Amino acid sequence: MIKENERKEEFIMRMTKKLLVLLLSITILGAFFVGCQKDNSNSNKVDNTNNTTDADNKKNGSARTLEEIKDSGKIVIGVFSDKKPFGYVDDNGDFQGYDVYYGNRIGEDLGVDVEYVAVEAASRVEYLVTAKVDVILANFTVTKERAEVVDFALPYMKVALGVVSPDNALITEAEQLNGKTLIVSKGTTAETYFTENHPEVKLLKFDQYSEAYGALLDGRGDAFSTDNTEVLAWAIENPGFSVGVESLGNLDTIAPAVQKGNTELLNWLNDHIVELGKEDFFHANYEETLAPVYGDAADPDSLVVEGGVVEE
Repeated sequence: MIKENERKEEFIMRMTKKLLVLLLSITILGAFFVGCQKDNSNSNKVDNTNNTTDADNKKNGSARTLEEIKDSGKIVIGVFSDKKPFGYVDDNGDFQGYDVYYGNRIGEDLGVDVEYVAVEAASRVEYLVTAKVDVILANFTVTKERAEVVDFALPYMKVALGVVSPDNALITEAEQLNGKTLIVSKGTTAETYFTENHPEVKLLKFDQYSEAYGALLDGRGDAFSTDNTEVLAWAIENPGFSVGVESLGNLDTIAPAVQKGNTELLNWLNDHIVELGKEDFFHANYEETLAPVYGDAADPDSLVVEGGVVEE
């Protein structure tokens, strides 16, 4: 009986030792893994610290300087992705259009690559204010209200509002829209103009141009209003629709925009536009990107601005 108890005690002691060894091993392994995780975390912090210039700018909303853009080897430009022929994505997934043609030249003369970012009409100001892009070229009409929050460079195009509608119920003057539904894109001069001057017109608003044109095709509105250059191009490619109102409101201009106070980049853009005017760059741009769409339906001199000088 005594021997049996001794055997039991010996067995318990052996099991206790094994358990202690096991617990000690687990503790050591745990400490090892925690140490590895701390090392990895610190490594990430070092990498992030070494590469936070652009990220920090976007986080705190400060625009990149001209030198920072050059040093990074890339300029970020906001353009439309659904507003043919000014800014759109082709079947190959590439950005094309009048604004993109100009953007490519900016990158070429700066000696950097161009990264295009798709924007909507209502997000153009926000993308500059939060430094998501360096420049906006998204068919951006210069207005007093916008100029209070962003800085516009010299203009490169003239524009007014136009109204496109079905041929079988053509709208030829704004007054015909009284009590009817007009489709507009949010954040555009068309939205502002009709809100202020024709409150009797019901506005059906969309974020994207593709959605707005889809609503017109579906008959959800009686007409659609935006820049006359745009509705003219769309009507040419969509039989059954015409631009009954070719010019509405003031003659405005379209220009590049940068974040408010980014003077160095703004000055470079202004000087660049003046230099481009010496070679009639924007007329060449028109022939390459707009003439195939407009044909004889538009006069390039009525749309194009060279050297930042508007000639009416």
